[in-house]
Amino acid sequence: MPAKKYKRVLLKLSGESLMGKMSYGIDPEIVAYIADEVAKAVKSGIEIGIVIGGGNIFRGLSASKQGIERNTGDYMGMLATVINSLALQSALEKKGVYTRLQSAIRMEEIAEPLIIRRAARHLEKKRVVIFSAGTGEPFFTTDTAAALRAIEINADVIIKGTRVDGVYDSDPEKNKNAKMFKELTYHEVLEKNLRIMDLTAITLCQENKLPILVFNMNKKDNLKKLLSGQKVGTIVQ
Repeated sequence: MPAKKYKRVLLKLSGESLMGKMSYGIDPEIVAYIADEVAKAVKSGIEIGIVIGGGNIFRGLSASKQGIERNTGDYMGMLATVINSLALQSALEKKGVYTRLQSAIRMEEIAEPLIIRRAARHLEKKRVVIFSAGTGEPFFTTDTAAALRAIEINADVIIKGTRVDGVYDSDPEKNKNAKMFKELTYHEVLEKNLRIMDLTAITLCQENKLPILVFNMNKKDNLKKLLSGQKVGTIVQ
């Protein structure tokens, strides 16, 4: 395997990525697959933090359209991210990967409170740290939480796992002629309204000069290739 390019990364996964072919919930086979891909990266010496969304279980913004107050719906969505994080933690530990779950909402029985210095120490010891419950505050997405945590732990890059090969000018699952970008600037992402992450997250990354790498998590060994410096996906910087 080539020399690793990154020392510490933040992996952002959507809640929907855990559904597999299901219409709702968590597919154990997909979670086991993701855990296996992360385990390979850990064995190569990479320090990994993870943020997972909760859209496969509950999405606060959608709930607000159904009459639930936005802040209440967002807290419900944060709890959904904890459920997903617990599922991934269990799968990783079955692979022999030491894992710590931290939550931005205190729930000591199942997760450590969010303490960045402690998280950094876990990462130094090559433990995977899963950051759950978003930012701990309503009105912020898990994209923003991922950007914030990446900056706080001094990650080299945010890597966003998707089910397509990178960032396209239109939806490649709907348009066979969609063009994939190999490289983009933060300004181009905002100007073209490419929606790889929300506006707040992109702005945080831009202000802190934190690259974003978007790749296909569903291709076996893609994560390991990316972390070793091979050209995979789309990089925004």
